[in-house]
Amino acid sequence: MANNNLTPISLPGSLHVDPVGIGLRHAYYEGVVETKPQIGFLEVHPENYFGGGANRYHLEKSRELYPISFHAVGLSFGSADGIDEGHLAKIKELIDIFEPFQFSDHASWSASGNAHLNDLLPMPYTTESLNILCQNINKTQDFLGRQILVENPSTYIAFTNNDMEEYELMNAIAKQTGCKILLDINNIYVQAHNHKNDPYKYIGAIEQKYVGEIHLAGFTEFPVHKNETILIDTHSKRVHDPVWDLYGYAIERFGKIPTLIEWDEDLPPLSTLLEEADKARDLMNIKLGGSLAAE
Repeated sequence: MANNNLTPISLPGSLHVDPVGIGLRHAYYEGVVETKPQIGFLEVHPENYFGGGANRYHLEKSRELYPISFHAVGLSFGSADGIDEGHLAKIKELIDIFEPFQFSDHASWSASGNAHLNDLLPMPYTTESLNILCQNINKTQDFLGRQILVENPSTYIAFTNNDMEEYELMNAIAKQTGCKILLDINNIYVQAHNHKNDPYKYIGAIEQKYVGEIHLAGFTEFPVHKNETILIDTHSKRVHDPVWDLYGYAIERFGKIPTLIEWDEDLPPLSTLLEEADKARDLMNIKLGGSLAAE
């Protein structure tokens, strides 16, 4: 059951004017502070800042210039072992220091017992999985005292015992816990290709009121058979044209949603990332009739 006492997500006023951000990675620390590019916000993985030191120093400098969003990768919401309270405590410490306007993690699992895996692994879409996810999301929200977002995963295998579609699972998570959905458009496209599903049907089935953020990234295509390929969510390339088309459809459906350009591998110059952010901003303006400049 959703906790109605949680602090809801409150977007900074500046994001109503410019809702497009980029992922802050180590290669961009100095460039962002020195050039102060036109972006709405920065998003970071909080786990990279647990140890303090130079990383935290650079985050402090960036936080002076831009709103910050935390996008975690280590809570393992899908784990039947539950949430690691030590991990949660470290995240809460950072939240208290940097005051991110929102916090998110994934509808996947990456830990079991003492094993911590360097990947976000899929779950079967069953009532049992839904219950586990909701228990862990509720515990996280209660611990942090705030509403969070949960991202839809990228997947490369499909389970045969699913009770529901992934979009049904995501809607149910939001309904039962009161969290928001971080809708990763690239992930939707990747798995639509891999599982031969309709990505537009997926986006059309997500309830509008639940979406709180959108992610865009680039995938890599690999051959698997003579006439077949698989897409991997590598976050190592520009956003592909079919994903831009899907993003345009999402904006028409969900409106002015904070949008992040993710790039985690084979990092390009900062200028390339900013070009992608400009493209997202321009497309949002087109789809919403130029309403970004009006606020």
